[in-house]
Amino acid sequence: MAKHGKRYNAAAAVADKESYSPEGAVALAKEFSKVKFVEAVELHVATGADPRHADQQLREVAELPHGTGKTVRVMVFAQGNGARIATAAGADYVADDEIIKRIEGGWSEFDVAIATPDQMGKIGRLGRYLGRKGLMPNPRTGTVVQPENIKSAIESSKKGRAELRLDRGANIHARIGTVAFEDHQLLENLASVYSTIIRARPDGVKGNFIKSVTLCTTMGPGFRLDQSELDRLTQAV
Repeated sequence: MAKHGKRYNAAAAVADKESYSPEGAVALAKEFSKVKFVEAVELHVATGADPRHADQQLREVAELPHGTGKTVRVMVFAQGNGARIATAAGADYVADDEIIKRIEGGWSEFDVAIATPDQMGKIGRLGRYLGRKGLMPNPRTGTVVQPENIKSAIESSKKGRAELRLDRGANIHARIGTVAFEDHQLLENLASVYSTIIRARPDGVKGNFIKSVTLCTTMGPGFRLDQSELDRLTQAV
């Protein structure tokens, strides 16, 4: 079992005591973050969905007003005018045959992949490489777009957004910023993610959808959030 330092243990002792308002959890997470790098701030949501059933799947995108705090590298699969638009709009990579071969060899040094519909058949064989890393373009996440919409898709991706999906344990994980953010920036990002999850409740879920919501930093313990306070936050912003 890994041993934790005094600061972590002190934070864990506070975290175990009660549930917190979003404001209180953000303040505590930042207070106890004293590592030598800028930690990410993450939201973890346990749900009552059963991801084994198709009508209980969830896959959505939450726009983050203040971004994620990390540089987003965008790959675009397009040809002709679409490729020219992508280059002019600041895409980090525009796929060609050489890049496709690199992806098949395991290369994936990009964070978002955008494609025009006419390219989906061509990159279908990349599904085994991109799918397992959550990088396969998908209309539901706004990453399969017409050429005239490539610029806005790139801008949206680079600004920062959270892709939300259920893991095998019916949990949703999202990065909402870093400890370098102002409190109000983290809270506004948190509100966007939480409200998107609530709106995206799968039709097949019966009973309680949200079981618990926890906020933490990369190396810190989780602070459980009071759901009534979360509801207040999402209504206020």
